Amino acid sequence: MKHQRRPLRAGLAAAGISILAGGALAGSEPVKFPTLPKGYLAPGVLNAERIVPPAPSDGDARDQVDRKVFQSTRALKDGERWKLATRDVDMMPAGMMEAFSCSVGVKLTPANAPKLNGVMMRVLGDSMIANESAKHHFKRLRPFQVAPGEICQPEAQVAGSYDYPSGHTVWGWSWALVLAELAPDRATDILARGRAYGQSRAVCGAHNASAVEAGGMVAAATNATLHGSPEFRADMDAARAELVRLRAEGETPPACEAEAALVAQSPY
Repeated sequence: MKHQRRPLRAGLAAAGISILAGGALAGSEPVKFPTLPKGYLAPGVLNAERIVPPAPSDGDARDQVDRKVFQSTRALKDGERWKLATRDVDMMPAGMMEAFSCSVGVKLTPANAPKLNGVMMRVLGDSMIANESAKHHFKRLRPFQVAPGEICQPEAQVAGSYDYPSGHTVWGWSWALVLAELAPDRATDILARGRAYGQSRAVCGAHNASAVEAGGMVAAATNATLHGSPEFRADMDAARAELVRLRAEGETPPACEAEAALVAQSPY
């Protein structure tokens, strides 16, 4: 089957980066993104379209897997894993910190972890520049634009940007990789949550499984490259000290057993 529909053009302004997931259409609010500051890397350092595999082609083996994953995960609608995927739509700092609080073992907020938040906004400034460039290179449609099926958020929030690689997955894996370095004794739980955050996009139906895999690659490539930046390493040291204090004095997040059970499951 040839993919006939074309999405609306997604916007990316890169210099005090404001990233929007396509304009909202009638009756829907867009997904909210923070305005990202300039990252740590020089422009053009990462060429994500050469790092990730080429996007699947119509009807090839990877495309067929994507179609099967999309159809099978529609059966999760309104279940607990679907609800987690719906919560994982939130990409604002407060939402991301809430998503990772259980895995870190302490309640995280932008107010109690400002240094961590500052590092993450700059990391995401780098990773999303790379990812948006790859999206516009491959121009792959989202799964619900190819085959019918409900998704966990209004289609208008995402119909204006491309599928591959998944930006939400870049976001989740970027948080996971930074947090695992800052709290290595919690790395297994943190990285498992990062994996589940990416998989939430396939559960939601907003992204194909191949786009989730590619988003993880973009995040990993960005994270590895960032360690060559002395400024990044210094900011990580400050965030690490902040997190050590917070873990000693902070509040334990609630409902972690239920979340851990969902994260442990393979949704597809």
